[in-house]
Amino acid sequence: MPKKFASFSDFYPVYLAMHDHPVNRGLHLLGNLLALASLALAFVTRTWWLLLAAPVLGNALPWIGHYGFQRNRPGVFTYPVYGFIGSWQMTWDMLLGKIRF
Repeated sequence: MPKKFASFSDFYPVYLAMHDHPVNRGLHLLGNLLALASLALAFVTRTWWLLLAAPVLGNALPWIGHYGFQRNRPGVFTYPVYGFIGSWQMTWDMLLGKIRF
């Protein structure tokens, strides 16, 4: 049975501990940025198949990071909402320089 978290602020330190490998964090950042780029490009060019690329890019690269480098299971499988939010929060924190990548 997975642990219950009262709030995202309780979950986020655990999430960061699951992402302490720099390559894993970098692949999360790259995947999220490529997913955003594919969404933007889909709307700008009206190339709607690019909408399908966003979830593929946003998940495939982080999963490679977890299985290939971090050697753990992605938290989004156990905590889907908090895991999704955590990925974007970590991306934002890396872009702001709060977390190294």
